[in-house]
Amino acid sequence: MSDTRQYSSGANQSEVRAYNERLMLSVLHHDGAMPGSEMARRTGLSSQTVSVILRKLERDGLTLRGESQKGRVGKPSVPMTINPEGLFSYGIKIGRRSTDLLLIDFSGTIHAERRLRYRYPQPAEVFGFIKASLRDIEAGMTADHKDRICGIGVATPFDLWRWHEQVGAPKASLEAWRELDPSTEIAGFSNLQVFIINDATAACRAEHMFGGNRAWRDGLYFFIASFLGGGVILNGSVYEGSHGNAGALGPLPSRLPDGREARLLDTASIRVLERRLVDEDIDPAVLWQQPQDWSRIAKQADQWLEETAHALARATLASCAVIDFQAVVIDGAMPPSLRNRLVARVHEELPRLDARGLFLPEVQEGRIGANASALGAAAKPLIAQYLLDSHSGFAPTS
Repeated sequence: MSDTRQYSSGANQSEVRAYNERLMLSVLHHDGAMPGSEMARRTGLSSQTVSVILRKLERDGLTLRGESQKGRVGKPSVPMTINPEGLFSYGIKIGRRSTDLLLIDFSGTIHAERRLRYRYPQPAEVFGFIKASLRDIEAGMTADHKDRICGIGVATPFDLWRWHEQVGAPKASLEAWRELDPSTEIAGFSNLQVFIINDATAACRAEHMFGGNRAWRDGLYFFIASFLGGGVILNGSVYEGSHGNAGALGPLPSRLPDGREARLLDTASIRVLERRLVDEDIDPAVLWQQPQDWSRIAKQADQWLEETAHALARATLASCAVIDFQAVVIDGAMPPSLRNRLVARVHEELPRLDARGLFLPEVQEGRIGANASALGAAAKPLIAQYLLDSHSGFAPTS
């Protein structure tokens, strides 16, 4: 399948210059360095318009000029590329077991990383950590780089306060999250614009933007952390849905090993393994230690992997009955070797199911890992202010 993209033609009117700038930055961000002539061909913009906008983007520090390419017929071409240090963005994942904070550049490279672990999230502790982390990170940045921070993306489960039973917290301990607005809390100590996104959708966005799995148009994404979540890619873009909750795969019907009905998040989440370790008097802290090494719990992890693969295969089949997904991508907060085996087992399991009337998707391994939600959150300010993100904006051809 070709990975060549067809981009929506940008209009040349002055009032939509911002759209054309986003269009060209999106082309460079997705497809890499190229000369203006190639950019004009891909976008449908005139060569003159492309030239004018490229000069502006270069003056603004958002693009870099490459080496002149000689030896071809005609005028030497000069490729343009994204300037990684042209923009920076914070990404924060407020999770049920930890808060992770990243600073990335325009290319997605992580420049700083902080983590806070806890039994369950408490607002004062979480936002105190965020405030201290921002101050600490920016103390080591140049003035120019600080001026190029374009915002803060915050990824968090929706209705975090409803999950007290699942995380083993007293009901009252999470009640403060019911009325709390992370944007308002962060505005108390930062002037940066804040963008809120569902944590699993953020992980899907990180995979789509930085993971390299771009050879398909429509995909289903599973992210396995303390709780399973997911995302949906349609027509080459992450689809968030009318409530920002598309791909909320956790509540999908599933079955426990004994045949009882359950939700997918009760059969294919790391908390299933966590509870099993507790039942066997094994400290579950090993699941979250960095770098991840689950060799001490190999027996329990292997059993969990088999059950999870079975549940994911069935959930994939059910999802493909709704949308004709070309691929399913599986990632999670687990050792890469275990993730690789999990993907292989789902690949083996899918053809054994009754898929009459359906096309089975390609099963692929995610490439981001535990940082996916925070990285996807950091991408949100970049996309919202500098790139295109619509199903009509650009989509891969099949």
